[in-house]
Amino acid sequence: MTALIWLLSGCVTLAAVILLYWMIHEALRVVINPVEFKLSRLPRSFDGSRILFITDIHRRHLPKELLMSLKGQVDWVLLGGDIMEKNVPLSRVERNMRLLSSVAPVYAVHGNHDYKADIVSLDQILRLCDVNLLMNQNVKLEKNGSFIWLTGMDYSNIRLKKYSPLPKLPNSEMDVCRLVLVHDPAWINRFSTKPADLVLAGHTHGGQIIFPWIGPIHLDKCYRDIASGLVEWEQEDTLITRSRLFVSRGFGYRHLPLRFRCPAEMNLITLRSNEEDSLA
Repeated sequence: MTALIWLLSGCVTLAAVILLYWMIHEALRVVINPVEFKLSRLPRSFDGSRILFITDIHRRHLPKELLMSLKGQVDWVLLGGDIMEKNVPLSRVERNMRLLSSVAPVYAVHGNHDYKADIVSLDQILRLCDVNLLMNQNVKLEKNGSFIWLTGMDYSNIRLKKYSPLPKLPNSEMDVCRLVLVHDPAWINRFSTKPADLVLAGHTHGGQIIFPWIGPIHLDKCYRDIASGLVEWEQEDTLITRSRLFVSRGFGYRHLPLRFRCPAEMNLITLRSNEEDSLA
């Protein structure tokens, strides 16, 4: 009986070690996951455009060799907030931002942890590294003589549950394809008619730790249906007949470097122009 107990104890310990190793591996994984969207309002000249989308870096080092391999291969880099967190060395943040700026033009929004950390120093680093910070602003992304709108929503009011109004587009350009970059995906719930062709968000970490049958153990109920991946809405009698929300699992982690069934990711988004407006 004693030998059996020792055997069972050894098996449990081994299983726990393997599980811990796997959770650390998922948290520190360095992978760029491709995703492709067909947008009916996307100009033909934008077909094949690529966006490197990164959210929730927190305290991680971005992979230099992997990202530099994308130089000249992507059109824009979009950062979905939580670029840093408390007690992260500013030298690390600057190193990450300089790396991304060398890949392609960078546009960013704040996340909740950016405001909990040193937001003044962060914004100075963003300016120094030529990162375009969007605080409830519209900018044009141009390519081959055409353009689309990118709207960046700031987190400063969202964290207080007070949402800044969506910045208006010129009346003559309301039918132009629009992307929205926002940290918190719950922002989309304030709109009965979704206001963008594609919304990119993070914040949830995908749930970070997801147990079978139980689901994510540290994720508010309001995020359960938008924890990660793609959500779509069909809309009649609107300029945007199909709106999409894409939520990245993010590159970083909360607290300890542990993930389970929810590995870290960056996303390489390819935009396609298609009249049928269907997901590839």
